[in-house]
Parts: sequence; structure tokens; C-alpha cells
Amino acid sequence: MKRVRHDRQLESLPVESSRNHMQINRLLYFLAMTAMGATHAGGPDLKSVQHPMSELRAIAKFSIPGSPDWVAIGDSVWISNNPKNNISQLDAATNKVSAVIAVAKTPCSGLAIAFGSVWVPICSDGSVQRVDAKSQKIVGSIPSGVANTEGGITAGEGGVWMPSDATGILSRIDPATNKVISKIPIPPGSFTAVFDTGAVWVTSTKNSLLTRVDAKTEKVVAKIPVGPTPRFLAAGLGSIWTLNQGDGSVSRIDPATNKVSATIEVGVPGPGGDIAVGEGAVWVSAIGKPLSKIDPATNRVVTQYVGKGGDALRVGLGSLWLSNHEFHEVWRIDPKGL
Repeated sequence: MKRVRHDRQLESLPVESSRNHMQINRLLYFLAMTAMGATHAGGPDLKSVQHPMSELRAIAKFSIPGSPDWVAIGDSVWISNNPKNNISQLDAATNKVSAVIAVAKTPCSGLAIAFGSVWVPICSDGSVQRVDAKSQKIVGSIPSGVANTEGGITAGEGGVWMPSDATGILSRIDPATNKVISKIPIPPGSFTAVFDTGAVWVTSTKNSLLTRVDAKTEKVVAKIPVGPTPRFLAAGLGSIWTLNQGDGSVSRIDPATNKVSATIEVGVPGPGGDIAVGEGAVWVSAIGKPLSKIDPATNRVVTQYVGKGGDALRVGLGSLWLSNHEFHEVWRIDPKGL
């Protein structure tokens, strides 16, 4: 997520230069799509399930000036907006933007909702800002470090977890004190984390690994080879799912065995993209192919929308929430019938 996600990078970059790299990587993305599209068109089966974006109907469209990107969902929906240095709250009951909250310069690397707060990584100074969801005020700024502009923060087991250094550090933030209480060594080039089954799962983009960290012991308990250049990941339906930027595939990992149980060709190679689980399916977004639906029963793409839009998404409150940064909009989509 995504995101402007036009700034998604395959290697770690200094956070100070994130804006320039966002612009550069948008160009690189389209060059990559041109160069790789012919050989990674999605395989012989995807054309039969593809539809133009004009056929994808939204329940609601939220105007977000700037570049809506990362999505997080709790009682409401929150959107990170890098160029505007703010986060927006979307009210699912009214389908309106209910609040816009200024944060520090260059929010990046995901959003998390936990402990009554929205946790916002900040690339300008390598901090994580804590925004109280009720008062909508910043109540903490934690100098954790942020490993990469394109990554992800997560929460669970009483803590907030942020990949905080590209050399391979996972930082644990104590929400009771708003301080980093642990720094856990993980493989280099690890940028994105998700919590599930008592563990923090972190992709190493550099080493094409999925690392499992036991949240109680804070020890690495497994390093799992996955598809090439994984970055974004999701948990659900009894599995961990990594979106592999190297070849546009999705790796499905079984937490019971710590092994890849399936590799799914989605046809979205290159920087950017996002992946989410919910409403009985796995969903992938990428520029040029804004929405793909994977059936977990068959491990196959069953629907794919092609055209302008997409790049970040989450599932919650009975809907898909798709950031279309090129349109400066967030779309709310009914997953039924897709």
C-alpha cells in the first residue's frame, strides 16, 4: 500500500529523498510494464478473466486531493496522503470524508490501527506518529526509524511493529509508553510486516524471503523462500500471502509448515502494488491492473480488471477500498458478484 505507490522501490533508499524517488519510480514502473508486459502478460488463462475498468462499479467514490495511498480499516477507513502530509478518515455509514488530519512531512510505509490510534510512519524524520482516533490529535511521535518509503507497519501481541532499518531491524513499539522497547535483527532489505498467528511476518525484498518472528520471544523462528522480490503481504484464510514484484506472482505460505503451498500467477510484475484478504478471497492491486481476485479454493485468478487506476487496497466493513491515486479518489466496491 501503496503508496503513492508510484514510489515503490526495489531497493532501500534514504527517506530524505523519497519525493524525488516517487517521481522517478513512477516512470520506472511504466518502463517496467512495457518491458516486462509481453513476457509476463499473466499467462494463457488470464485473458479469459479480464475486464475493462469501465465495468468495475463503485458504491461510492471519495475525492482525496493529492495522492491517496495506504489504506487501514477499523471502525472507519483511513487513507494516507503523502504529498498533502495528511491522513483522511472515511465514514462508511455516510460515504463521506469525515476528517482530514495533518501529520508530519511525508507520511509513508503503511498505516496501522490499534490501541485506539492510527499509527503513521513518517519518512521525513524516520518516526512513527500516533494519532488518537477519537480526538484526532497527534499524541505521540516515536523515533523508530523507517526502513523504506515502500513498506508496512503492523500491530499485535500488545505492540506496534515497524521495519525500521534497511540493514535488517524490526522495532517493537510499546503503546503504553510510546517508546521502542525492542530491536530485532531480521534479514536485510526487509520493509513490510503483518501480524498473524502470534507472529510478525516480514518480507525481505532483497533476499526473496518471508521471515517469521515469534511475537512473544522476539526471535526469528523461520526464514521461508518465496517468489522473487516480495514486498507487500497479507494474512488471512489460514495463510500468509506475498506479492512478488519480481515476476508478478503471489506466494501462499502455510503457517503450519512454514512452506509455500502455492504460487499464483497474477501478471503484475514491477514496483508498487498491494495485496489484501477478505470477503472470502485474496485481492491484488497494481497500476495497469487495478484489481485482481484470487479464489483461495483453486489458487487461481478468477477476475481481473485492466486499465487506469489502483495501487493500494484493503478489505473491511463489507467492502473493498481501492486507492486510485491517479484519479485522486478512493473507491468503495461491493465484492459480491466480482
